[in-house]
Order: sequence, then C-alpha cells, then structure tokens
Amino acid sequence: MVLLSIALFSCSKKETSKPAKPVDEEFDPQPLGTTTQKVTTGGNISDYLLYIPDDYNTKKDYRWPLVIFLHGVGEIGTNVEILKNVALPRVVKGKPFVMVAPQCNKTWWNREVLQKFYREMVAKYHVDSNRVIVTGLSMGGIATWDWICAYPKNFAAAVPICGTGYANLVPAVKSLPIWAFHCADDPTVSVNGSREPVKALQNLGGNIKYTEYPTGGHDAWTRAYATAELYTWMLSQHR
Repeated sequence: MVLLSIALFSCSKKETSKPAKPVDEEFDPQPLGTTTQKVTTGGNISDYLLYIPDDYNTKKDYRWPLVIFLHGVGEIGTNVEILKNVALPRVVKGKPFVMVAPQCNKTWWNREVLQKFYREMVAKYHVDSNRVIVTGLSMGGIATWDWICAYPKNFAAAVPICGTGYANLVPAVKSLPIWAFHCADDPTVSVNGSREPVKALQNLGGNIKYTEYPTGGHDAWTRAYATAELYTWMLSQHR
C-alpha cells in the first residue's frame, strides 16, 4: 500500500438496547452471509460489503453488535467485490456480529461522509447502537483515529491498525476502549503514528491496549484479525 498525505484529512450502558417499536413492526430480514449493497447517503462512498450472521433472521428480538471496517488505499475504487479478500471481510464468516465495509471510491476517507454512513447503517439494520465498533487498516486506521476523536460518542470501541493518531486529539477518547496494532518496522506508516497517541492515552489513564509486532512491515492486520482475543474484547464493549 502507498501512504497518502495525512494532511488530506479534515483533520456504559451494560444492557443491550431495546427496540423502540414491536419487533414484528420493524424487523427487516436480510440476505445471510456477505453481500454487496448500495448506500443512499452519497459522498465518496457508493457501495459497501454487508455481512449478516446465520441466525440474524431468526433472532428477531436481539440487536446485534455492528462492526464498521475501513480499508486501506489499495482498495480505493468502484469494485467493492475486492474487499471480500481483504483483512476482516476475508475472515468474518461465522463471527457473531453484523459487519459493514464501505468502499471509498476516490481520494481519502472523509469523516463527515462516514458519519452519514454510520447513521444510515444504524437505522437500516437490527443492530445495537450501544455496541458499534470501528476498525480499519493503514488509510483506514488513520481514518479510525480521526473519526473517533471527532465523534467519540458513536462508538463502543475502536481498533486502529497501522494508523496514525495525534496526541493532542486523544483526550476526546480517553474513556473509549481502544486496541491499536502496528509493526515496529512498518516502512509505510511510521510506528510512531500509533506509539504517540497510545502513550498520550496511557498518560491520561485512558482505556487503551496496544500490540506492537517487532516485524511484519506494513501488515499488522493479518495477525490482528486472526487473534481470537480481539473478538472477545470487541464483543465485551458497550457504550
């Protein structure tokens, strides 16, 4: 992947939420497994991958955790199918959450467009708005840091991988559970992009976990998304 300029950025409740209306009035069955979908909110997102667990349509009284996955610069384009073989979408089958993976079709992730996408996804699917987790790699990891610092109340947790955050912005996410990943020898996005916000959060007493692999170059995500403990941690988080 090629690192674009970071300057392009414009930058607990413990119970599952209850449906506002009777379930049979609001439940909309969905195709199971991974499918491609269109968004209505516009901007530089037009398509996304949707993963629906096998028992989504039968557990009508349950609101699912929602995981939003943000890809890297190598997947920018208009062929959303390529996301099926990338990182989290590649290993999502069998996971007990709904996943949406938008495709950025030009330039860079825009957090205001992402915010519109977030609202559309929470409204459209039978998910728990108190259990929304964002994760991303490289460009998507940078966007994860940027988005959570601007809109921390959206999320129950965040998992930025090979990203860049800014120490002066992280006080906004002091109480947000974050698990960051990076490789020490990353030649594309400096490991300091994770070390610095992590250190700042540690100094603030923030809710931060950090995994740094000594080697691996610009790919901490393969091992991160293969870590069973990561999913246990993600699913334990509530806003």
